This record gives sequence, C-alpha cells and structure tokens, in this order.
Amino acid sequence: MAALMDLVLTDLVVTGVGDVEADGFDFRDELGRRGYKYLPSASQYVLAAAKRALADAGEDALTAAEPERRAAAVGTNSAAVSLHHAMDRTVVGAGAGELSPVTAPYFSINLFGSRLATEHDLKGFNLTLTSPRVAGLEALQTGARAVAAGRASRLLAGATEEALPEGEPGADTSEAGAVALVLEPAAAVAERGGRAYGRVGVRTFFLPPALAASADGAGEAAEALRDALAALGHRPGAPLTVTAVLDCSPVGEAVAEALGEDIERVPAGAGCLAPMARVAAALRSTRDNIPVHAHAVVTAAAEGNTAVCLVTPGGSGGTEASSR
Repeated sequence: MAALMDLVLTDLVVTGVGDVEADGFDFRDELGRRGYKYLPSASQYVLAAAKRALADAGEDALTAAEPERRAAAVGTNSAAVSLHHAMDRTVVGAGAGELSPVTAPYFSINLFGSRLATEHDLKGFNLTLTSPRVAGLEALQTGARAVAAGRASRLLAGATEEALPEGEPGADTSEAGAVALVLEPAAAVAERGGRAYGRVGVRTFFLPPALAASADGAGEAAEALRDALAALGHRPGAPLTVTAVLDCSPVGEAVAEALGEDIERVPAGAGCLAPMARVAAALRSTRDNIPVHAHAVVTAAAEGNTAVCLVTPGGSGGTEASSR
C-alpha cells in the first residue's frame, strides 16, 4: 500500500496557478455581478484565485474527471475573524435575531471554502485546514493524501485570508487575498496536451517552542528539516533554492539558524497566505526554467507548527506528503 501511495502522489503535477490580492479587488470584475455580493471577502478571494488557476490550467483540467473525482482543500487562519467580530457586536448590541441570514452560516470556518464545491461540482471531498501559518501547505499535503487514498483524481488546493480587525493580535501584519493551485495526474495532462509547472510535496513537523528556545533548538530544527527534505526526495548536496517565511519567535529563529545564511528570508504575515504565495512564485519560475533545480519553501509558526514544501520543476522528483 505504501508503494502505491508514493506512486500516486508522484503522479500529481501542478497545472494551474492563480492568486489575487485584496488591494483593488472587485468581485464583480472577477466573479460576476450576481450571486457573490454577500459572500465574505475571503470566500470571494479564493473563488477568484481558483477561477484564475483553472483558466491557467485549461478548460479540461477539472471537467475531464467526473464530479465524484474532483476535490478541494483550503487553508486559512483569519478568514472568519472580522466576520465573527461583527457578529459579536450585533448579538451584544441588538440580539441574535438581528444576525443576517446570509452571513450567519459563516460562523463555521468550513463554509469559507465550501462555495468552491458548488461552483465547480466538486463531490470528492472539501477540506478546510486551520493550523497556524502552515494551513495552506497542509491543504496541499492533506489534499494529496486524500487523492492518494483514491478519494479523488483532481485537486484544487490553496489558502485564503481576510485582514484582521484593528486591535486583534497580529493585525499589523494582516494578510488579505488568496492563492489556488490545480493538481492533476501527469498522464491526464499529457493526454489532453496540457502543460505542467512541476510537482509539489509537503512534509510537516512540530518543533516545541520551549525546545526551539533552548541551546539544542537549532540542531533539532536542522535534523527535522533534513528528514523532511529527504522524505520529499531531495538528495543531500543537490542544488536547492530555499525561501523561508518566518517570524521572530523562538521557533522562527531556530528554523532560520538551522537553514543557514544562504536563503531568502521573508517576514511572515499573520496568516498562512505568504508561504503559499511563495510556492506559487516558485512554480511560475519552474515553468520559465528559472531556476531549473528544486526550490524549498519553509515556514514555521510561533506555536511550533513547521512545514517544508519542495517544488520540483517539470515533473521530476518525489512528492511524498506525510506528517510527523
């Protein structure tokens, strides 16, 4: 069974990349004038990003598979926070009876990505991941696992965030926008004459904050990172570009020290969007053959959640997705 799962995971390639930013975003331009006005912003963002990704992948990327073989996985940390604050104010000030029946269902974080399923007839599965900072990469990881288990053959995976309200912890580094990727079997892409950006594989692990702050923190992080890259099929000494999306917490600093100086370090935002944006950028570079070797995107949260995404060009390399 393990050998079969590795084979299926290796067969998935990214064929579509789409992203949107909140600045200048107008749902009427991106999605249409009817049917979207009352959706929360984070839902509008991910729908627009998915629409762009599917246009990039080609018309048959999803429709070549039956609805029962299409699926989605979306990560978010702050999609619901602003809406929840508004709901709280309404309940306290006017009573629960004054909550809008249109937006009230979105008290559940699972609904922010659910419109993808109805919009694109995705009946395989529809997952929402919320782990701090790594949720977008976990959407790739968990979605690919479910595909490997036979629950689908086409996957929309991404991340979406809404700006945090003023005064909320992390509001000064809020993120707003979305990234979406289309993944499908390499054989299916070849059959329809499509193009692939490359492959992505994700490995996650947990670095306890107390351990990260200790004298052994960087060493423990380095060992875990080596294990993650090895599990993803990267050979020691092979060329590798590394982008690290990190904050200044003990966990972030331990991971940064473990990675060394020869990396691109990017300040982390409050949510999980920045790591996915860097994966999207790395995929676009692979299609342009810049660089021609693998690119790792590493991120970590102050809580200890850590993830490594290996982007390999063309269709080479392994993509085992597992968790520790």
